[in-house]
Amino acid sequence: MARPSEYTLETAEAICIRLASGESLRAICADDAMPDKTTVLRWLARNEEFRTQYARSKEESAEAIAEEYFDILDELPPAKADGSLDSAAVAWAKNRADGRKWYLSKIMPKKYGDKVQTDSTVTHRFEETDEQVLKARALELAAKIGG
Repeated sequence: MARPSEYTLETAEAICIRLASGESLRAICADDAMPDKTTVLRWLARNEEFRTQYARSKEESAEAIAEEYFDILDELPPAKADGSLDSAAVAWAKNRADGRKWYLSKIMPKKYGDKVQTDSTVTHRFEETDEQVLKARALELAAKIGG
């Protein structure tokens, strides 16, 4: 069966529903019933309605990935036969969670990124005229070159 290549509302909606649930476009396009990724990217470039629907689905996808992140954190990794935790399973779960956290911080930095706070102090010299500022700057430069 040939992959669909003509844009249809049904195919576009199916893609967006799967995206919104957290599935990647790469995984969706690996499905033989779906168009290949190049075709979908072409549709995005040519169809504003699909672009809008796709963007909304990607935002919903971020929320699905955030939920999955918390599910991973809440899961108890499988235990070994002696009842202790399997350190490889713990490391694997940590990598899965960290990957999702990193991805979310990149695609939605305002919501999921690290908060960056900067403090700065700026001194303004409003009481001086432009001529006075230029004269002071000229004297500073003259002192630097030895004049």
